Amino acid sequence: MTNPLWPKVNRSHNTAELAATKDGKARLAETSDGNELFDDARRNLLKLGGGSVLGMGALALMNSQAKAQSNEPIPIGSMYPLTGAAATDGQGYKRGVELAIEEINDYGGILGRPLEPHYVDTKNMSASEVVAAANFLIDRHEVHAIINGYNIGPNDAEYEPIADAGIIYMHVNTAIQHHETVASDPDRYFGCFMADPAEYWYGGGYITMLADLRDAGVWTPPNNKIAIIVGSIPYSIVIADAMKEAAVEKGFEVAFSEVVQTPTTEWGPVLAKVRQVDPAAIANTHFFAGDIAQCQLQFVENPTNSLFYYQYGALQKDFRDIAGDASVGALTGSVDGLLPDDFAKPYVEAHAAKYGEDSDPQPGALSYGPMHHYAMAAAVAGGTGEPGNYDQNRKIAWALKRFTFRGPTGSYWYHPEFQATLPYPTYTRDPSLGHPHLHQQIQDKTKPPVVIYPEPYTDGNFILPPWFT
Repeated sequence: MTNPLWPKVNRSHNTAELAATKDGKARLAETSDGNELFDDARRNLLKLGGGSVLGMGALALMNSQAKAQSNEPIPIGSMYPLTGAAATDGQGYKRGVELAIEEINDYGGILGRPLEPHYVDTKNMSASEVVAAANFLIDRHEVHAIINGYNIGPNDAEYEPIADAGIIYMHVNTAIQHHETVASDPDRYFGCFMADPAEYWYGGGYITMLADLRDAGVWTPPNNKIAIIVGSIPYSIVIADAMKEAAVEKGFEVAFSEVVQTPTTEWGPVLAKVRQVDPAAIANTHFFAGDIAQCQLQFVENPTNSLFYYQYGALQKDFRDIAGDASVGALTGSVDGLLPDDFAKPYVEAHAAKYGEDSDPQPGALSYGPMHHYAMAAAVAGGTGEPGNYDQNRKIAWALKRFTFRGPTGSYWYHPEFQATLPYPTYTRDPSLGHPHLHQQIQDKTKPPVVIYPEPYTDGNFILPPWFT
């Protein structure tokens, strides 16, 4: 699948490059504006691993050699929907930042200075609410960075006060508009980073997964028809449009597509129309866990022999708790999912220890990784920058792009032009650079979904849903 919005990856950078002398000592060339980025302690870090910062040990090394100019806490802001329809995600993102800051402070903070979190509830995530939250964090708390989960709705309006302040902003809005905004004025939006792939990639990734299941003989579709139930917000519509584009390329026919006003828990009318089509696969691009759990309950009352996919929200424990036995067999996926691997295991265990064994670590993983990446980059750059300190924050932005960081949801490698991560395997074939676009299936209502695609991240195999006759 191709799209004119995607420039080819340019792996050459117009920033400082790492050079090695014959005696093995690392040095850095100066940036184009003449700023020298690293002192001896940070050069010692570079000797450890070239262009990749991999763990808390690196931060501990820098902290052990640092002489903090101040013991004042570094204010870090976050703005989430802590109440309202997306509160489950918002509360999870808050936990991820809290846990990361606690760990970073245990290792000495950033070059000897502890981090101090400040939170604002963005409620319904409207442009006015999110912009007001950004202004409050900048004006009242003078935060050096804003590390978020998502805010669906402001359409990058919050970028303006953040760009005016010249601070770092890391989020998982999962929005193609981020690419367009940053690329439109990279100098102004130098500090804005999207820590997951855009929603556009959900569409092509889902269709690719279906085609691979079909072509491998794992699933034999009764026909080539796909039905798409489309959430009414732009995010969901972009995903549905990408599905339609990719379906034709993979030999499927979109036999049904209808926008449903969301949020909603009433799916009966649209499901009745879908049953008349009797498609091989159904996708619902709305993502609030409670809403789509009701869709699944209403579907299994009179199911068709169709695979049913829910974008992102069915990953959450709330979906399984509400849908119960009806949840088993449902497909879901995320371009920023928690990986079932040894690297993510310490995060999962730490989350359970802090918030309880029954807590859901999935949402928090999306903010936990960027918080750690920011701390690493700021330490490499020589410290954080308050609002108005454009020079220092540009150094941090440089380090975020230069040093790939592995988090519990995959690698944070930012495209140099639009500063967002990119999906594996839909865009890049290198799993060390791409954010894995995981596709999962619920096979036990008491356990997290099983990753069935793509390799090498799978931890289970696809099964036919129990509602198939």
